[in-house]
Amino acid sequence: MRAQGKFSRAGAMLFTRDGLEQSTSEHVARHRARRFADADGITTVLDLCCGIGGDLLAIGAALPRIVGVDRDDVHAMLARHNAASYDVDADTVVADVTDVRVRPTSAVFVDPARRSASGRGGSSPPVQWCTSLPAPYIAVKAAPGIDLGTVPAGWEVEFVAVGRDLKEGVLWSPAWGAGVRRATVLSAGSDVGHELLADPATPPAPLRPPGRFLLDPSPAVTRAGAVADLAAHLSAWQIDPQIAFLSADVPLRTPFGRLLEIEASLPFGVKPLAAELRRLDVGPIDLRRRGLSGDVDELRRRLRPAGRRRATVVLTRVANAPWAFVCTDPPGA
Repeated sequence: MRAQGKFSRAGAMLFTRDGLEQSTSEHVARHRARRFADADGITTVLDLCCGIGGDLLAIGAALPRIVGVDRDDVHAMLARHNAASYDVDADTVVADVTDVRVRPTSAVFVDPARRSASGRGGSSPPVQWCTSLPAPYIAVKAAPGIDLGTVPAGWEVEFVAVGRDLKEGVLWSPAWGAGVRRATVLSAGSDVGHELLADPATPPAPLRPPGRFLLDPSPAVTRAGAVADLAAHLSAWQIDPQIAFLSADVPLRTPFGRLLEIEASLPFGVKPLAAELRRLDVGPIDLRRRGLSGDVDELRRRLRPAGRRRATVVLTRVANAPWAFVCTDPPGA
């Protein structure tokens, strides 16, 4: 039942709890598989650390041959079964992926296990091992918070979000194209993404006071370092040099962020903000902090909103000063 949120044929599949939690959802995997299918000359893909087969079944549906490798014999068995549930004939091998001989003619996808050692994050096998494999076409699934300093020069980093939820990073070897940073936003249930590239030549977004509308960029955009590119595309501006919020006087319709209409804008203070909520007849609030510390539950208790209207209260900084916005979703948002 839990797997139905990830897989359309979950009823025909087999899972372990860990395998399901670590697997790529069907539509995210299909988005990635399309790139494998579009590359020239790829006929065979090795899926290293294949788990229960989330990527195995998607890539196998797009290419003539795929082989999954996992050191967990149960997961290797489930991966083969789950691929067959999608009419994909996949081979699976039980082995430590570091013992696998990778041929230069194969493309490789690696989903290394996340681990924590000595209080520091990492992966097994390490990213450095994954990116040094002797194959031109390599893709490595990574945690969204990957240290960008570990990414080799010339490699692309793609950050993938589904709606507002940042799911993963993906490292693409130089054979796939220019070593850019890319933000990809998928709608729930869709494998067709909206993509935004970060251009190092794009100047910083202009700084101006808040306008009528506030745009909260997708976390994929902020992780890709593409806030300035999004601002340039939308003719928007930032309200603080350190905060990613964008603003404009016209509605900013984009899949790359959530649009809010500002009903009140004021320097942050509990009493003035509480008075503004009473004036606007606001009761239920979605309270968001960005760039300001503090206990959200304690602040909600002190504000005591009791009106009838629902609003989003954004606590952030404007020109490096603590600020509050009372916002609503604009019509059609």
